[in-house]
Amino acid sequence: MSSTFKPQTLSGLTLAALGVVYGDIGTSPLYTIKTVFDPQAGLTPDRANVLGIISLIVWSLTIVVSLKYVTLILRAANRGEGGIMALLALASSYISQRGNLRTLLLILGVFGAALFYGDGVITPAISVLSAVEGLSTATTVFNPYIVPITLIILTALFIAQSRGSSGIGHVFGPIMVVWFVVIGVAGLEHVVKSPEILVALNPLRGLEFLLRQRWLAFVALGAVVLALTGAEALYADLGHFGARPIRVAWFSLVFPALALNYMGQGALILADPKTLENPFYLMFPGWSLYPMVVLSTVATVIASQAVISGTYSMTKQAIQLGFLPRMRVVYTSAREIGQIYIPVINWIVLAAVLGAVVGFRSSSALGAAYGVAVTGTMAITTLLTFFVVRNGWHYNVVLVTLVTAFFLSIDLTFFAANLLKIMEGGWFPISLGIIMFIIMSTWKHGRAIVSERRRAGLSPLAPFLEALLEHPPMRVPGTAVFLTADAQAVPHALLHNLAHNKVLHERVVFLTLAIEEIPYLDPKDKLVVTPMGHGCSHVLARFGFKDELNLPELLELGADLGLAIEPMETSYFISREILVATPGMGMALWRERLFAAMARNAGHMAEYLELPPNRVIELGTQIEV
Repeated sequence: MSSTFKPQTLSGLTLAALGVVYGDIGTSPLYTIKTVFDPQAGLTPDRANVLGIISLIVWSLTIVVSLKYVTLILRAANRGEGGIMALLALASSYISQRGNLRTLLLILGVFGAALFYGDGVITPAISVLSAVEGLSTATTVFNPYIVPITLIILTALFIAQSRGSSGIGHVFGPIMVVWFVVIGVAGLEHVVKSPEILVALNPLRGLEFLLRQRWLAFVALGAVVLALTGAEALYADLGHFGARPIRVAWFSLVFPALALNYMGQGALILADPKTLENPFYLMFPGWSLYPMVVLSTVATVIASQAVISGTYSMTKQAIQLGFLPRMRVVYTSAREIGQIYIPVINWIVLAAVLGAVVGFRSSSALGAAYGVAVTGTMAITTLLTFFVVRNGWHYNVVLVTLVTAFFLSIDLTFFAANLLKIMEGGWFPISLGIIMFIIMSTWKHGRAIVSERRRAGLSPLAPFLEALLEHPPMRVPGTAVFLTADAQAVPHALLHNLAHNKVLHERVVFLTLAIEEIPYLDPKDKLVVTPMGHGCSHVLARFGFKDELNLPELLELGADLGLAIEPMETSYFISREILVATPGMGMALWRERLFAAMARNAGHMAEYLELPPNRVIELGTQIEV
């Protein structure tokens, strides 16, 4: 288990979960109600509509978050890990014999992961922008500076990523406790003043609103879903804290505070419809506005930090599962493997976030763009969970189908409501998702083509070695490690080494790297050594998709398996493919060119596997795709 926090007690883990897991959903009250009653949406803030909206929000939190995510999906752990990539690996493993269905699930899962990047862009933008907008509630003097201040805060946040979050991580939990207590108490105060808002706890109020307003209610659902943003984080952070602390934090503090705050905002609007300008901040007395802006900004930075870290984590998983090219991964903590920083992703996401703030310029406008990515990911998570519950847990098919249909109907209704906002901003996360899906699917398919081309031009390894060692070349001291994707074929690097250097090392290791569809592997299961005679052996190096890929460190574990490797006498031979896009060879020409460009700019294999730079020998080969 890896996380920013390492407490062992339930209370410590619960506090840690509050700081990391609930930042996103916890700051949703800043903009949800304001977006629902945006004048352009056409929904008037009369008593029936306010009660109906608050009822929908409270019961959406109850059904989608409490029942679906906290109660059900947190159980779908992949060796203790969560998140859509972990869920995809788990679901596909249960149907590994059903090729077409597995392919369909892979497509769905990859698209869900692609949509997550849209969430990773919009969450920092809308969260921080909505917090800073509180300044305009106190005085109009700040209006021209809302966007510039937001850009400065976000830029500083992303620049600070390279230093890691361990230094400030320990304060996240206490700050979020203060946040939830403050917003809960503020909501309770207005509920006491206008107790008629308690009528919204009756789910029939929400149903009555849907039946009475129909089209306007359907449109409003696209904003109601903003109250659920961050629900995916409950599952994504499962491996960091475990299910129980996440559940305790939700039911003991987060859910009550959110429900009270939303009802408090509803009560405020019932008492004075003019407060729709910014109902969250207008819940507080004038003297507390500036402190609340500061607290809100800190809370949204925490929410953004959690999403940014999640983007790094999912990128690393996607790389190791073969959906993205290698990138430089920086471990920002000597003690916590889970704290990583990926420079390329950091600057790309920052550019997209700043573009979103400048382009949309308000949290209400960004709200129109937010829901598509969130609801799309939610629906895909529901579908993947069906195969885990049915094929993995072997629950009754009728029960599983009915429960899945219930949750999926809610997800798809929210998703459809958000599709109405395509022209208003929904195009933004969909475009990001499509771009990421094209990149991820192209890389996966391209690597499969390269592997096929590579195998077609290689000779079987065993007969080759037998013939070679009948009249062996000069054997030189030391160990040569040849990285090969196919354990049965002769590596290109070996052929080039023999052709140019005409020598063979005393010890030769043919190493195949395998990334398994589980998060972590026990160290004793990571190495499989097969002697081949004459100082040669094959090594299968296995990693989980969240393991750190430190190959030299792993090979040191091979001493007990007969693999005696002296680090300073070991050379690593790597084949670097030069890809040539060729019409009619495998993919559309534009995709082949995209794949070749990604391959040229992919991170170096030596750096990816943490090989010592002065012990690496790289030999090139050209492959047509």
